[in-house]
Amino acid sequence: MPSFDVVSEVDLHQLTNAVDQVARIIGNRFDFKGVDAGFEREERTVVLHAEAEFQLTQMEDMLRSALIKCEIDPEAMECGEPSASGKQVRQSITLRHGLDSQQCKTIVKTLKDAKLKVQAQIQGDQVRVTGKKRDDLQQAIALLRESPVGLPLQFSNFRD
Repeated sequence: MPSFDVVSEVDLHQLTNAVDQVARIIGNRFDFKGVDAGFEREERTVVLHAEAEFQLTQMEDMLRSALIKCEIDPEAMECGEPSASGKQVRQSITLRHGLDSQQCKTIVKTLKDAKLKVQAQIQGDQVRVTGKKRDDLQQAIALLRESPVGLPLQFSNFRD
């Protein structure tokens, strides 16, 4: 039977590219000359540090645009509150990975409410959708792209 998986993943290589691009932009911008500002990346967390809070908001916007250029949906960003420590202000941004159980249930409910001829099963942090026809699966993908889940969705492992 044809099937596909609904997942929410962030490509770590593309995330590294986006952070590196923004770090180069910060080094070249006139308003950041002589300012101790930068990015630190650990797995799926990016820590921004600068001397003022308004600089953090500028850096966050630059990071958001770099993520878009690297084909990472900025909806995956979960921004923490800025915290001041000494001369620096720090902010942590976490990129969400995987679907939690509530989001999986929302996806399954959306598919059942649409009365498509597909079955959805929750498998850990992803949802497997199966159906008899390929057209039904394509309708399910179109429906899920329009649904407000709150996370960027990818459709992987499409099998005939």
